[in-house]
Amino acid sequence: MPKPDLPSAVAANSVGINVSRAIGPALGGIIVGAFGIAAPFWLDAFSNVGVIAALIWWRAPSKSASALPPEPFGSAIRTGLRYARYNPHLRATLVRTVAFFVPASAYWALLPLVARTQIAGGPALYGVLLGAIGASAVGGAFLLRRLREKLGADSLVAAATLGTAVATALFALARHPATAIVASFIAGASWIAAVSSLNVSAQVALPEWVRGRGLAMYVTVMFGALTMGSAIWGEVAVAADLPAALLLAAVAAAIAIPLTWRWKLQTGANIDFSPSMQWPDPVTTHAIEADRGPVLVTVEYRIDPKNRTAFLHAIGQNSRERRRDGAYDWGIYEDSADEGRFIETFLTDSWLDDLRLHRRVTKADRISEQAVRRFQIGDGPKTTHLISAQRD
Repeated sequence: MPKPDLPSAVAANSVGINVSRAIGPALGGIIVGAFGIAAPFWLDAFSNVGVIAALIWWRAPSKSASALPPEPFGSAIRTGLRYARYNPHLRATLVRTVAFFVPASAYWALLPLVARTQIAGGPALYGVLLGAIGASAVGGAFLLRRLREKLGADSLVAAATLGTAVATALFALARHPATAIVASFIAGASWIAAVSSLNVSAQVALPEWVRGRGLAMYVTVMFGALTMGSAIWGEVAVAADLPAALLLAAVAAAIAIPLTWRWKLQTGANIDFSPSMQWPDPVTTHAIEADRGPVLVTVEYRIDPKNRTAFLHAIGQNSRERRRDGAYDWGIYEDSADEGRFIETFLTDSWLDDLRLHRRVTKADRISEQAVRRFQIGDGPKTTHLISAQRD
């Protein structure tokens, strides 16, 4: 989706999920009453046939073919992990994701016990509470755009986290269905505000070539936080009691807001991650095997010694970009016998990885590189690609 339409598209996707969450429990209850406990499970199993058929029928939009072969599975995973590590926009999103989902998991994990033991209800009440959460999330989706424009992503997620804390505390205090239903409505609206904002923040932090892997990282962290939080609050409920676990989760959510405030969301929204293609392919005198390596890349700079500190600061920004796009063992060295001569070095695993790195440089990276090259005296800098001469 184009970036301006992305928040609305993510919200629409969340609406679909929460409509199912609101309608599903009610339908499940009706089917159980009419046909028995096994019936909804059989129906759910067979309903996946339609999903599978749709996936088989669907065809992805055609894209320009890449001149390079796809990455091997293991290498692609390592590249995705490396990218997440050196992308500050995605890292900030992942921190805020953990901060929201660990405390928010408490009411999802303990809601059946709230319905059964605190309120002395049964499956019908539990279905009503789930339906209220889903219905509130659907309704909240229609207010997201206005709230996002008024508050911004960071304040919106903070408000959603505070709302989750209030809802969790109400669940802890609930002794009547009305209290739990109010808590469910607050929880649902807070849930969609946070999930939508965090999802958009992850997407706008990623260029196209690594978007799938970056979003997989986000989803893994989200479900990992939900899993970890569910286990934590379950153990707390066993060690103390159910209301204490929910109240502690509410306090944790409230404390997470100031603790994680410095990690800002959607900071990649205004960054141009489209490929710049400014790095030409290396000049070669003969054919080189794609898997040959490692490859040592050196970039020689000649600068005015008076600009040494400013140059080192600028090129330090480049190091993160090199590592993010697939390089490792980055370093910058200066000539002890020739003041003002600096050599930047980094390694890639293979010749093919070196070529891939050239295609991953974005237009935003070009601005950073221009900040380094303005210190260059004369022509250059000069780039050299050296392939390991060692053979097995």
